[in-house]
Amino acid sequence: MNDNEAVIRKAIEWRDAPMALATVISTWGSAPRPRGSHMIVHADGRFEGSISGGCVEGDVLQRAAEVVAGRPAHIETYGVTDGDAWAVGLPCGGEIVVLVQPVGTGGFAPHLFDRIEAAAAHGRALTLATDLITGVTREGGGEGAFLNRYDPPRRLLIVGAVQIAQSLVPLAQAIGVQPVVIDPRARFLTTERFPGVELDDRWPDEAVAARFPGESTAVVTLSHDMKIDDPALAAALRAPTGYVAALGSRRSHAARLERLAGLGFETKDLARIDGPAGLDIGATGPAEIALSIAAGMIAGFNAAR
Repeated sequence: MNDNEAVIRKAIEWRDAPMALATVISTWGSAPRPRGSHMIVHADGRFEGSISGGCVEGDVLQRAAEVVAGRPAHIETYGVTDGDAWAVGLPCGGEIVVLVQPVGTGGFAPHLFDRIEAAAAHGRALTLATDLITGVTREGGGEGAFLNRYDPPRRLLIVGAVQIAQSLVPLAQAIGVQPVVIDPRARFLTTERFPGVELDDRWPDEAVAARFPGESTAVVTLSHDMKIDDPALAAALRAPTGYVAALGSRRSHAARLERLAGLGFETKDLARIDGPAGLDIGATGPAEIALSIAAGMIAGFNAAR
């Protein structure tokens, strides 16, 4: 769900209260937050999210309070061209255009937050269109409308609870990717070895398929056991998985491709597998190999944008 995930959750939590939603609809120069960034504001002044990293939030909170009080949706522009850029603007340079709209009639309908969350749970993106004249947001497209795509949160399904996985988990967490460790071998998959991480002891094909892997999901196999890795790769290739990778030598990867071809996968399917996994940085040892895999995953995610 990208950076807006916390905003969506908070909006659902506050659903019975009057709220306003601020959205970055345009940027120029060194604007600190990208298009589509949200800030949700409760009637009592609480808020979640950011539209400028702190530069103009104070003024947007005031505009949001006006919307909660009955002012229609409207657009505000902040930037270095403002005479008071240092007080209410972007002294670091750049410009942002922000839509402030009510949550409800004449703005962003509350059920749309539920639709975003439901799509993310099934690994799907959802696009909403906002008419910038009326300030009304609807599902789908629209000519001349502001389109905002809500991607599911980035996830990494690690198949094989091995030592490299122990290094890969904190790296994924540090870059905002949600790790899940999958391994049917109980002696490998323990909370002692992977504290505070979601663990899944199902067979990998079942575990991967049950999570509906889409463009924001990576599947990386690390077990070196074809009975574990191959089913996981097959499940990943049957879905629009954003990044698929397998650890192993070039020789073992060639043999792996032959086995998967025997299951009916075509050359174009097999080409989706990054093997050997990760960027070639001359890695040695579990931590460096994990770093190369994390880098390869981010490169794969970004290339798919």
